Amino acid sequence: MAVRPTMARFPGDPREQEACGVPWGLTLTPFAAKDENGIPPVYGSGGELLPRCENCWAYYNTYCEQDQWSWDCALCGTTNGLSSGSIARYSLPESCPENMSSFIDLELPLEESEEMQARPVYVAAVDLSSSEEFLELTKSALLAALEALGPGSLFGLATFSHKIGLYDVQGPIPVVKNVFIPPDSVGNLTMELEDVMPLFSFLAPVDTCKERIASALETLKPTTSWERTTAAGQGVDGVLLGGRGFGVAMEALLRYLGSEYGNTYALARVFAFLSGPPDYGLGQLDTRRYGEQYASKGEDADRALLPEQTPFYKDLAAVAVQAGICVDLFAVTNEYTDLASLKFLSIESGGSLFLYSSTDDSTLPQDMYRMLSRPYAFNCVLRVRTSSEFKLGHSYGHFFPDPEYENVQHVICCDSFATYAYDFDFANDVGFSRHSKELPTLQIAFQYSVVVPPDEPSLSGSSSSKRTKYSLKRRLRIRTVQFGTARNINEIYDSVDPEVVLSILVHEVILSSLEHGVREGRILLHEWLVNLTAQYNDAFKIAEHTRGSLNTSPVDVSFTQCPQLQPLPRLVFALLRNPLLRFHEEGVHPDYRIYLQCLFSALEPSSLTRAVYPLLASYDTPDKQAFPRHSLSRAALITSGSPIFFLDAFTTLIVFYSSTADAALPFPPPQDCLLRTTINKLKQERIITPKLILIRAGRDDATPFENYLIEEQDVGGSGFTSVMGFVSFLDEVNHDVVEYLTKSNGDLRK
Repeated sequence: MAVRPTMARFPGDPREQEACGVPWGLTLTPFAAKDENGIPPVYGSGGELLPRCENCWAYYNTYCEQDQWSWDCALCGTTNGLSSGSIARYSLPESCPENMSSFIDLELPLEESEEMQARPVYVAAVDLSSSEEFLELTKSALLAALEALGPGSLFGLATFSHKIGLYDVQGPIPVVKNVFIPPDSVGNLTMELEDVMPLFSFLAPVDTCKERIASALETLKPTTSWERTTAAGQGVDGVLLGGRGFGVAMEALLRYLGSEYGNTYALARVFAFLSGPPDYGLGQLDTRRYGEQYASKGEDADRALLPEQTPFYKDLAAVAVQAGICVDLFAVTNEYTDLASLKFLSIESGGSLFLYSSTDDSTLPQDMYRMLSRPYAFNCVLRVRTSSEFKLGHSYGHFFPDPEYENVQHVICCDSFATYAYDFDFANDVGFSRHSKELPTLQIAFQYSVVVPPDEPSLSGSSSSKRTKYSLKRRLRIRTVQFGTARNINEIYDSVDPEVVLSILVHEVILSSLEHGVREGRILLHEWLVNLTAQYNDAFKIAEHTRGSLNTSPVDVSFTQCPQLQPLPRLVFALLRNPLLRFHEEGVHPDYRIYLQCLFSALEPSSLTRAVYPLLASYDTPDKQAFPRHSLSRAALITSGSPIFFLDAFTTLIVFYSSTADAALPFPPPQDCLLRTTINKLKQERIITPKLILIRAGRDDATPFENYLIEEQDVGGSGFTSVMGFVSFLDEVNHDVVEYLTKSNGDLRK
């Protein structure tokens, strides 16, 4: 459970919070195996015995004052009595995890209804209204998935087009049974899938049927255009509809699987492979809002293409949640698919959204294997509590809020990368007492379930007989953290974590873009940097003599006196250059923007920083690094004099041999060299598989590499600057800061 605040020392009061200009909040990665310092939790049992505060319901922890009969809550200060059982437990404090560490993970007893054999269930839903290339890629991905699934898992194969196909692979020959999808947008299936094929015939054990599943995959063929048009008939305005009945298929599959929730499975995962927009039956999407017909209306495409056009898939996600089903959506297409509408089915059910623009160099098989190889928790409940002086403001991430309890979030499926963000407000005008020994305190409680393989021992150390089947475990992970209070704004600035600040900013501009359009998101980001720069200059008294004058403006826009703030102008500039915030007319595909919104809003801060501002390093040889970091500019390439450059843009890795590189240098880099070792390590650590590009200047197209050298590029169509590069961007910020300070000074004199 990694917890990273935007500032290690909190502001003392609301006035200081507003004056510093830095967002006050944190990011949280609850299922990370270790904390942000690499320390694992102390494991144990008896989570249900942990004392709780009778006032704020916080859990007992190492920061609580305790005597023989009672304890004082570290969050609200309430004195609570100890039960006779707790008194006995705490007579030997070193035997209890909650007295050994502020980061604990305890087993909870299962309710009687949860005592079941928990077999992991996976279902693939494959789009047959597609191409041979799409199906070959999907087959490779599912074969990779089969290798990642553990023994005892159940797997089902379904297809969809103008009909739904269910496969029974448990016999000597794969058998497929079909049910046709009504073409109209209100029609339902003529029969339930359970009547087409019993679920126990559909879900096959992977350990005994892996080869038969592979054989069934080989039989998948695209539906012919004749089949689709015959089934579809005439569509809207005489235009032939397609045959991709994705909405009906997913709704039917969720009902089909949901009937066995809590019996056959505790969590099911559906992998939906889509080659284009749903255009047939219930849940079909009108893609005409994108393109010539739409653009001719003169509407703001950056604003109008971001909201969903139908609540169908958001409602379907709620059905998935109730059925304990997580949906992962893999879209392999370069045509407009309206991910703005489809995204809810994946992110609100705890799944992931993947977008691949082509089948040629897609990393889909690697991503499937990677996703299924890492541990995940499910049916999670997340609760963040604070001490009484401050409170949670906004919450950000792929969860859904509890309808009854405030600041309680539900996460259907959570892996070790999934990250959430929160910002804080003061509960009153007083703030934190600078003379009190009581520090700002935060407690995160994360209750979750895991499916435990037969060979994994119990956390409680029980020596019970070895299990022969998968079992369900419920656990409670608690982290209590205390923070210092800054004595002044300078101390706040010195404790800032720029990567976490970027995370909060990205969440804010995504929300602003969805509500008001991309242009408003860009304005919000630019104004934030101007405000921060002004507040910083005011705090350090650098710009004091500029007040009242627009002509003299020695404003420090580079934060020279505060190393912690220095990365922020570059990060803001890079974010404005990112497709997330570039305009529709610049060629940014709306589906790609939605994909980036979903990806960026789930990344932990270091990964997000790498995705926004790539790391550029240089090498003298493939085995010797020259410089670990350069600015993203052509000037940096020229002045470094190094022959080899390595760029890490999170989703893309580029090795670039300059035109001055000695012909004797091996290309591509050998497998046993330092550079290749670095590349392989990064690939293993990523949540998605980065694409590797190798370029030799003068022989290969260098455009993919040059596009990342953003510091000499225009900030892009925002209206803030009409000249090129990062330096000019800083000049524009400088001008706006002087105006801001002058206006503030004028307001004070009135």
